[in-house]
Amino acid sequence: MRDTRLSRTARGLRARWRVLQERREAGMATAEYAIGTLAAVGFAGLLLVILRSEQVRSMLLSIVQSALSVGG
Repeated sequence: MRDTRLSRTARGLRARWRVLQERREAGMATAEYAIGTLAAVGFAGLLLVILRSEQVRSMLLSIVQSALSVGG
């Protein structure tokens, strides 16, 4: 009886191992999304700091004003 239970456990473990081998990269998509999200947040923060500077703001304003005066 003990051998039967042991072999059944071994078969179950082998079956589970096969499933894990087939799906070994199943969690990678989640990790990739997390890294991509962190990179996007970091880039947005950097952009926010750059756009808040007075020099960049005045440069953007002059670009917009010159673009609007060309059409008129």
